[in-house]
Amino acid sequence: MKYLVVLYDGMADYPVPELNGKTPMEVADKPNFDALGKKGIVGTVKTVADSLKPGSDVANLSVLGYNPENCYTGRSPLEAVSIGVNLADDDVTMRCNLVTLSDEEKYEDKTMVDYSAGDISSAEAAEIIKSVEEFFGSDIFKFYNGVSYRHCLVWHKGTTDLGNMTPPHDISGKVIGPHLSDSPNAVQLIEMMKKSYDLLKDHPVNKKRESEGKRPANSIWLWGEGTKPSLESFYKKFGLKGSIISAVDLLKGIGGCAEMNTPVVEGATGYIDTNFKGKAKAAVDEFRKGQDFVYIHIEATDECGHRHEPENKVKAIEIIDREVLPIVLKELEKYDDYKIMILPDHPTPIVTMTHARDPVPFMIYHKNDEKNGVETVTEATAKSTGVYFESGEKLMKYFLDKE
Repeated sequence: MKYLVVLYDGMADYPVPELNGKTPMEVADKPNFDALGKKGIVGTVKTVADSLKPGSDVANLSVLGYNPENCYTGRSPLEAVSIGVNLADDDVTMRCNLVTLSDEEKYEDKTMVDYSAGDISSAEAAEIIKSVEEFFGSDIFKFYNGVSYRHCLVWHKGTTDLGNMTPPHDISGKVIGPHLSDSPNAVQLIEMMKKSYDLLKDHPVNKKRESEGKRPANSIWLWGEGTKPSLESFYKKFGLKGSIISAVDLLKGIGGCAEMNTPVVEGATGYIDTNFKGKAKAAVDEFRKGQDFVYIHIEATDECGHRHEPENKVKAIEIIDREVLPIVLKELEKYDDYKIMILPDHPTPIVTMTHARDPVPFMIYHKNDEKNGVETVTEATAKSTGVYFESGEKLMKYFLDKE
């Protein structure tokens, strides 16, 4: 038996005015997904517990069959593991975004123009993080380079009691002052963020980007604090050899902590320009190497939600259907039996541009146990079936026949 999960990050949505009141799932032409849905089980699942903030960290842990309320120690530690940082038990890690802020004189009066600094390239970001480390780095604080705008700060003997360190994608287009933590423990961190603007606004990389009409990475933004993670091995938990294929350090970190394979896909960016076919081919390779379970994580749908790009979100769903599903389905048909599950981890509604905790639609197709599903898989049709799982952990156990 082979098991495949295709995770469209943030795909679920609310009605979008620009799409005539429909969701991207309702508008997208997705014949392969829908063909599976007609013969599969379709329903909804709650991936984010009420006690946790909705995010790709806790939601993907849930979908992978873990209970985040028991094992989650923060987002950035998982990313740090992917980057290759060896964490001490008393280290605190933080996500360090490179962002674009407006140019008001006072830092608190600036607006979050772009949480991804114009989707800055990894090569450009590496130069900026090098400058940040040279300026702020010490025996206490150390910065590590990641992918695109996503980087990491390790705070030796730090604390996670920091008040509200707001995710930058939650405040797109908003003045940042009300969203800066006023906790005494966060004073050093907020001060670094403020000083980083003066350090980076005239950085050579940013000057070049601005000359090309691109947004500058003119500030760091610290958030997502956490401590050293500890996840049970996926093989020990489920008895299956597993792999995770993703462009982002968060998912690679989860895979590393769960002792799963995390192959590198050249050209994987985490946005709509990612190497979709490369991810599918990597999944095929993992199955051929003897892996039982492969989890393809695709970030593009989430990024389009955060950026208020309804047309691109529709386009991302269609590209996955056209360039990912045919490749993996052709491979799976070579095996005597297989199951495929397609779902988002959480909604990232276009109208709010941030994560939500609503239950999300899922579809499970089993080669040797076809069902009567739905004509097209959407948020509404999934809810209409009445099939519901109260957690991703329970859904994964059902998918893997571990109930």
